Amino acid sequence: MADEQDRTEERGDERARARRILTDIAPRSWEHPADKAALAALRRIPVFDEVLRKLFGFFGEKPVRLAFQANAVRVSANQFPRVHELYTEVLKTLDCETHYPMYISQTPIVNAGAYGMEQPFIILNSGTVKLLEDDELSYVIGHELGHILSDHVLYRTMTYLLLQLAQMGFPIVGLAARAVLVALLEWSRKSELSCDRAGLLAVQDPEIVMRTMLKMAGGGDTDETSLQEFIVQAEEYREGGDVADQVFKILNLIGSTHPFYVLRVSELRAWIEAGDYDRIIRGEYARQGDADPAYREDLREAAQAYAEGAKDFLDSVTAAARRMGDQFMGRRS
Repeated sequence: MADEQDRTEERGDERARARRILTDIAPRSWEHPADKAALAALRRIPVFDEVLRKLFGFFGEKPVRLAFQANAVRVSANQFPRVHELYTEVLKTLDCETHYPMYISQTPIVNAGAYGMEQPFIILNSGTVKLLEDDELSYVIGHELGHILSDHVLYRTMTYLLLQLAQMGFPIVGLAARAVLVALLEWSRKSELSCDRAGLLAVQDPEIVMRTMLKMAGGGDTDETSLQEFIVQAEEYREGGDVADQVFKILNLIGSTHPFYVLRVSELRAWIEAGDYDRIIRGEYARQGDADPAYREDLREAAQAYAEGAKDFLDSVTAAARRMGDQFMGRRS
């Protein structure tokens, strides 16, 4: 047992030595322009703040957090120590001092997520942990940490809640909220492009990232898939000119929160080929002290504002539910 632990620590040390510590890196160094543009467009929707304020006020911070974590196990040095070690390495590489809580949830679906309102946390599905090798899992962890550092988690949580309410036919999801949901989905997919870059910076090996995307797209093992063919498949998007925009429009209609993995590979390769990734690895990136705080300050102010108006929202939901019940029973007010 001691020998195995020593070997694990040696592998961790080798990975840490191979990666450059991105001291004081600012999230805007990896944020995709489409991510920022989509969020700016989203916040220009007249009812956007009102819908999210009411949703936030209705659910509240603590119940939402506990609902996500109720059926999951928190990662620590004693629980899932392998994952804990990988997470610690990613935090060090991205120079993140806050050890945000991470949980593993028992589900075969290969996925992960970063959620929360004022207290972010990460959820890894057990299927992801079982399918991926250590470096691949480090990429996924870095991706989710990127969502937290870029202040995505509030709106990602709101997207998830609105999707669940829409599927249940809940009264809040009327025309206004549905318009916000469509815009949130559009932004959510663009935010994935930003955090693919953060994940790459966490592992600093493009092949690891693309191999992970191949596995998450098809679920196969390395010995039964070809990364080169997957890359060729991704190139079809770039060769098609504006076909990526058309794909995003279709995804709007089917309610997807994530763009296709082949599209993400294509976008990531374009970022690498433009030289931006290499410049960051060389140390040429925006530092925390240099970053324009306006983007994050907007989100923080929004989060504070959403906590207001809970009573009015609850009253409106109750009234709407009563009207629906009356109509169903054939009663007239």
